[in-house]
Amino acid sequence: MILTGEEIKAQLGGNIVIEPFDERLLNPNSYNLRLHDELLVYEEIVLDMKRPNRYRRHVIPPEGFVLQPRQLYLARTVERTETHNLVPMLEGRSSIGRLGLFVHVTAGFGDAGFCGYWTLEMYAAHAIRIYPGVPICQIFYHTLTGPVTEYRDGKYQNNHDIQPSLLFKEWQIPQKDQQMRLSFGQEVAE
Repeated sequence: MILTGEEIKAQLGGNIVIEPFDERLLNPNSYNLRLHDELLVYEEIVLDMKRPNRYRRHVIPPEGFVLQPRQLYLARTVERTETHNLVPMLEGRSSIGRLGLFVHVTAGFGDAGFCGYWTLEMYAAHAIRIYPGVPICQIFYHTLTGPVTEYRDGKYQNNHDIQPSLLFKEWQIPQKDQQMRLSFGQEVAE
């Protein structure tokens, strides 16, 4: 089940934290999150899953910044959120989608217990000018059934900035775990 806007508001300070909170951004069953004023763009021609990839930072000026097609931009929300005993989900706003801007490529699903800023994987169908502070996406909440195990120690937990991919950390297998660990479907040899 999805929480209504009124239930989101009722659970603020408990299961839900949205900082800063502005009631004008509350919808019937979601809350609009705003775009921060910075972007990250990878500098590599070929991205490598096994290592950190270089990137450069851009500031989105008040007069806007033009996103180019076929380029991935990482951004973050102005708001920091915390979610307990619920599943947070992120979705683009229909008004943004109708301009051809994908706000999250695949990562709209959050974990119960996530605390931090949402990193947005933005991709434009064609050139589009964006602005800092624009309500860019919406967060909504699903209830859970069964015992809840919260996300506590993940690589993106308690972040303070835009998070580039940290997938490379999953390839770093401690020596003592190599006997029992599978590496993406293949056994790891000793």
